[in-house]
Amino acid sequence: MRAERGIVAAKAAVHALALAPMALLGWRAWQVGSGADIDALGADPVAAIEHGLGLWALRLLLITLAVTPLRQLLGQPVLLRFRRLLGLHAFAYASLHFAAYLVLDLRGWWTQILMEIVERPYITVGFAAWLLLVPLALTSTRGWMRRLGRNWGRLHRLVYAVATLAVLHFWWVVKSDFREPLLYAAILAVLLGWRLARRRGAPRPRQPASAGAEQQQ
Repeated sequence: MRAERGIVAAKAAVHALALAPMALLGWRAWQVGSGADIDALGADPVAAIEHGLGLWALRLLLITLAVTPLRQLLGQPVLLRFRRLLGLHAFAYASLHFAAYLVLDLRGWWTQILMEIVERPYITVGFAAWLLLVPLALTSTRGWMRRLGRNWGRLHRLVYAVATLAVLHFWWVVKSDFREPLLYAAILAVLLGWRLARRRGAPRPRQPASAGAEQQQ
């Protein structure tokens, strides 16, 4: 019982930490909108909002991918209980990032979105990343894990493709200083390398494995 209470408290703390950047961004947007501090979001408030939401979506996505390697390194299976929580927060930030682009950048001219997706590669890969996240978020529950069985793991391996597209999107958005995109690309490369090394080193099962969704990522 005490251990379970500890997990609940830890999850509450993770929720609070994940929501903190959004709350701070909302506070700064309110300051700009109310006139209390028109420079709270810098010279380009729209770009600051979109960039902030997108950046935290990428960070949370990489943290989500890091849960399994950390569990394997530390021998702490309990860490897996935080993976879904972090992944859903990453999806929430990505969705708000996309919504901010539609509302603040396109300003309601949503009919232009198809043209933007076709003509601008960085929007193409960003939209593709968000689109692939949708089924992952919708099927993240235990119920869907049971329904899909082994296919759940196959589906959720798409998260690595999502992360690759998200890093590429960020790389193309940045126009001058590539140090931050390079950092995230390096983190993703390490995570992908870890997964590949573990898969090559794992012994082949003698019989089909059961729907062990927790081991698929």
